[in-house]
Amino acid sequence: MSFQSVWRGWRARVHDILEVGAGDPTGRVVNVFLITLIIANGLAFAAETVSSVYERWGPELEAFNVFSVIVFTVEYVLRLWSSVEIPLYRRMPLWRARLNFALRPMMIIDLLAILPFYVYLLVPFDLRALRVLRLFRLFRLLKLLRYSPALLTLKRVVAQEYRALLGALLLMMMLMLFSAGIIYFLERAAQPDKFGSIPAAAWWALATLTTIGYGDIVPITPWGKVFGGVVMLFGLGMFALPVAILATGFSQESARHEFVVTWSMVARVPLFSTLDAAEVAEVTKLLYTRLFQPGATIVPAGDPGGAMYFIGSGEATVCVARGDLIRLREGDFFGEMALLERRRHKHDVVADTQCRIYVLDSEGLARLGHRHPEIVWHIKQVAKERERENEKVRRVARTARGKTSAAKKETEPQ
Repeated sequence: MSFQSVWRGWRARVHDILEVGAGDPTGRVVNVFLITLIIANGLAFAAETVSSVYERWGPELEAFNVFSVIVFTVEYVLRLWSSVEIPLYRRMPLWRARLNFALRPMMIIDLLAILPFYVYLLVPFDLRALRVLRLFRLFRLLKLLRYSPALLTLKRVVAQEYRALLGALLLMMMLMLFSAGIIYFLERAAQPDKFGSIPAAAWWALATLTTIGYGDIVPITPWGKVFGGVVMLFGLGMFALPVAILATGFSQESARHEFVVTWSMVARVPLFSTLDAAEVAEVTKLLYTRLFQPGATIVPAGDPGGAMYFIGSGEATVCVARGDLIRLREGDFFGEMALLERRRHKHDVVADTQCRIYVLDSEGLARLGHRHPEIVWHIKQVAKERERENEKVRRVARTARGKTSAAKKETEPQ
């Protein structure tokens, strides 16, 4: 094995650990360690602001900060180094792939989490500037976005629905100013010190619309109290608008997330590795996903061959006649002969590990053949080759059984 292939193997392994994470045992351990370290950094940063704690544990906290920066730096460099293993970047030059990856928002956050430490080493600041610079350590908490699907979903929802949210914010501002203006005219004579101007009345409007109601400023005139009750009712409905926007966005983002996960796994199937991003997206729309636990039967013998199956992750076994087994791994597909010949499946296919299976039914195959006939041609060629290999196996098995039978007859007493 050449050094280059070993190097690429290690790079792919690092990519799987850092980027796939939850799907890899080592990746899960690394993720737990990094999450714990990020949370500990937030607690340590808060503890440093307590004078008594810093006086007692200052050197230890500084040492922990240095250790954290080293770990986060190694993580950043490894993510950047292994980013060329991402399917979309494999066709790019190495420098361009890594540059594109480094410009991702999460990588920028990772850089901001460690960069101030090195900046201070190169360009020392005075004490006041150092305190401001240390605030950048709070960016380390944003690294949790990578490990929290809920936070990632919230970030995407806000990014996608920002126009609607800005519209809702504008509506809130208008409602607050209208409320402040009306209460100003109703209460200024009775309470000139509290409602003497619209900006002063805006504090009451904001506290009332947000249903906080501090009670430091309240209307005392009859009409002011009536209007105050109306503003309270408007306040209850005002926050329903952004909540509805976010709820709808979460629902849509969940559907998109499932599509993206499927797209990423489909892109790694060797049969589709030559397609570009748009073509993979088209193929993804034709597939649906099923999960099988270890020992579950994916396809039982005798079932109608209405679909073919791609192994996105995991391993499975084809139980051929007389105990022969054929191992299937990630990227393999099966069921194509039953689908193409419109017959029943001849063999059981059982999951050895947890398997994510992508199913392509007959209608999807027809659409795929219309858009990408070369893929369907390749599927047929693989099917024919497998049929020839299976026939050879059957002939060898029949020959072996014939020899065994003949040997038994020769050894039997006459």
